[in-house]
Amino acid sequence: MTSSNMNMMSRIVFYEDRNFQGRSYQCSSDCADMSSYLSRCHSCRVERGCFMVYDRTNYMGNQYFMRRGEYADYMSMMGMSDCIRSCRMIPMYRGSYRMRIYERENFGGQMYEMMDDCDNIMDRYRMSNCMSCHVMDGHWLMYEQPHYRGRMMYMRPGEYRSFMNMGNMRFMSMRRIMDSYY
Repeated sequence: MTSSNMNMMSRIVFYEDRNFQGRSYQCSSDCADMSSYLSRCHSCRVERGCFMVYDRTNYMGNQYFMRRGEYADYMSMMGMSDCIRSCRMIPMYRGSYRMRIYERENFGGQMYEMMDDCDNIMDRYRMSNCMSCHVMDGHWLMYEQPHYRGRMMYMRPGEYRSFMNMGNMRFMSMRRIMDSYY
């Protein structure tokens, strides 16, 4: 199956109430504002693929990674304080992974190139800050605490010159979004 066929089959279903109750909205791609489909969203079911969900419209606010499975009450499971307001489909990717992380904004300071997961940049690189990055290959999740904990952010290929304008987050661990998650 080609990557584009797999992406077309991605599907998440959102429900207004917990335990898959109430009105539902099915989504197979990015949705910047779910308020026109549902007044609230308290549970979801990822039937195929992976998605990032956000507690604010336009892919803003806190982000949460959702892979195939059922989330009957994700707010209490994940510590979310608000409903899902937008979602982004993560395309399946098969290939090499490569990202450069930098100690300072605008790709300044120490630089390390990563090709695999890192559960603690302080332990591995003696790096206390990661303030910018360049994702060359693959899709990544970056976490504010070591060992893939705390708030997370989805990074797709591109240049990220400053994390200050991305909620002032400080990233301490990173992991690849692998095809096994699908």
